[in-house]
Amino acid sequence: MSDVEDSSAIPGLGDLRAWRGDIDADAPPKPDTTSTGWGDWDDSEVADRPMGAARLPHDQAQPPPGEPLGEHIRAFFQLKLDGALVLARPEDRRGLMLETVAVLGISLGASAIWAVLSIVNSLTMGPPLNQQETTINQAVAADRPWLDLLYQLANIAIPLVPVLVAFYLLANVRRPDGAPFRIMGIKWANAPRDAALGVALAAVIGIPGLGLYAIARAVGMNLNVVPTNLSAYWWTVPVLILLAAMNGILEETVMVGYLFTRWTQLAWGPWKVIVTSALIRGTYHLYQGFGGFIGNAIMGAVFGWVYMRTKRVLPLVIAHTILDIVSFVGYSLLKDVWPWL
Repeated sequence: MSDVEDSSAIPGLGDLRAWRGDIDADAPPKPDTTSTGWGDWDDSEVADRPMGAARLPHDQAQPPPGEPLGEHIRAFFQLKLDGALVLARPEDRRGLMLETVAVLGISLGASAIWAVLSIVNSLTMGPPLNQQETTINQAVAADRPWLDLLYQLANIAIPLVPVLVAFYLLANVRRPDGAPFRIMGIKWANAPRDAALGVALAAVIGIPGLGLYAIARAVGMNLNVVPTNLSAYWWTVPVLILLAAMNGILEETVMVGYLFTRWTQLAWGPWKVIVTSALIRGTYHLYQGFGGFIGNAIMGAVFGWVYMRTKRVLPLVIAHTILDIVSFVGYSLLKDVWPWL
């Protein structure tokens, strides 16, 4: 070995090599260029690509697959019980079930009984259902418009009494935190979002609902539903709008806002609450036929799911009101133009 190769022959060479080794040990590891990752060059396929050229989509590895579709569907339908509402002690729950039966008995539960009797009457009358007719908003004194107006106004005000009863009970009996307005999400700050959601719900329910009604009539499962036979007076359209708003307020605050609160306090599961409410809703529309039952039960299930997700009742009231305004006022304005209505 020569003197040049021997570190001892060159003063300081050994210290220099040790210093260089310390630097190499502290330096970050060099990237592995033997394999390609996401966005790296594959020299075997693009060896002639110039340095600094933009990566192309096919040069990148595919991202990992997302969750299976079944997981998304399960998450969509999964609803959790609101534990903050559940009354833990059995003695606190006592009487609430009877209370809900009483509220239904003076409102929509009574309507369900009359609707069952009505469909039995229609089925045993003789003619097929699609050859029979039912009217939702009927004139009472058509020959005396002033008296008929008073009847219609009374028909708007009296059904709202159960709404006041439901609000009173929520505020004074087994009161949830902030009930009843807070528990139903009734806030002026939510008005724009509630209105937008209400319009969207009306479109989602209304358009398929027309198709279901047509199919039900075609197969003989539904009566011909006449939204109104009110004569054309100066007050006809305003009264029909008020009737639509009354239906929306009554049904959504009682069937959803009130009953969902009480049944959750009784520790009912979310879907048990939704399905029970939807079936009652469908039942008090049986006077229209089995198509009316199916369509309104589906509507009740959709509205119930939305309420369980949002805890806001106003979008449901707005959607219901829009649907009834389109039905009542649209029919009143177009029945002479389109006789097939």
